[in-house]
Amino acid sequence: MNPHEKIFVAGHRGMVGSAIVRQLNRRGYENIVTRSHTELDLTDQAAVRTFFQAEKVDRVVLAAAKVGGIHANNIYRADFIYVNLMIQANVIHQAFSSGVQNLLFLGSSCIYPKLAPQPMKEVHLLTGTLEPTNEPYAIAKIAGIKMCESYNRQYDTCYRSVMPTNLFGPMDNYHLENSHVIPAMLRKYHLAKLAIDGNVEAIISDEERYGIIPKDISRAIGYIAETKSLKKEHTPKVILWGTGSPRREFLHVDDMAAACIHVMHLDQSHFIGENPSFLNVGTGEDIAIGETAKLIAGLVGYRGETVYDSDQPDGTPRKLLDTRRINDLGWKPRFSFSDGLEDAYLSYKREIASF
Repeated sequence: MNPHEKIFVAGHRGMVGSAIVRQLNRRGYENIVTRSHTELDLTDQAAVRTFFQAEKVDRVVLAAAKVGGIHANNIYRADFIYVNLMIQANVIHQAFSSGVQNLLFLGSSCIYPKLAPQPMKEVHLLTGTLEPTNEPYAIAKIAGIKMCESYNRQYDTCYRSVMPTNLFGPMDNYHLENSHVIPAMLRKYHLAKLAIDGNVEAIISDEERYGIIPKDISRAIGYIAETKSLKKEHTPKVILWGTGSPRREFLHVDDMAAACIHVMHLDQSHFIGENPSFLNVGTGEDIAIGETAKLIAGLVGYRGETVYDSDQPDGTPRKLLDTRRINDLGWKPRFSFSDGLEDAYLSYKREIASF
């Protein structure tokens, strides 16, 4: 990579995109092009074509996507497949049409079959049935991988993909109806701790910053939204979906950003021939959701009850990536899970304080 080349980071306001921009700036890459959704709708083919023709960028990082947790993936299925397919098709094709030789596409570990062997290797792609709750999103991401791979084969481009495990960290989405597991648990435990402390003002500040607290969570912590008060003689509790038994692998977003830049520096020979056209990115270690909840409760200082709603889906029983390929190519994560959680929680509280 040339520090003077013009790099378009699509999705720079999201958790991953913003982390990549921070990493690029730290490493001296200052010619970075960004556009907000209001400035450029990536699902609009004509607008994307006009953008690439005008900007003449040298490299693209495609971090823009419609994302969400298990609830959002299961409810907004049409949105997840349509929006992601349109973004990918428009950006990848118009990048190629404007002469961009280098592109990095960010996928997701949900591309792998629900019952894939653990840990999941790159070669396990398309070897079984997907997890039903996030199938539309997974299909869109698989299409993105194959689109990059196909352009490479037909046009000799250098379009490569990375498949991150579950990410968390600064700039995460804490909206409780469509967030991922770590931000959802951080916010639930934080709100429950505030309710135990009787800190209504802090609950109101949190709601103003991160969106309306859903009714089921309000009931659990005893918060009355209409009067902005707490129920008397109510014991706050945290309710989590599923059984707590599924195992997940988690990666701090700053480690993911560092991995992206590392992959962009790799020689193309690692992605052609018999080598898969994408790389897994993770820690190579997983943890049960129940154990994760205990860690977060301890971090927040919550000592109340945690209830598991087993009527809600668990999702895939286990998701652990085999990260030996990227490790052998010189990248390893910097954050431990506990240090990453602490950094994420501090960032969460700073965002509330600065709102």
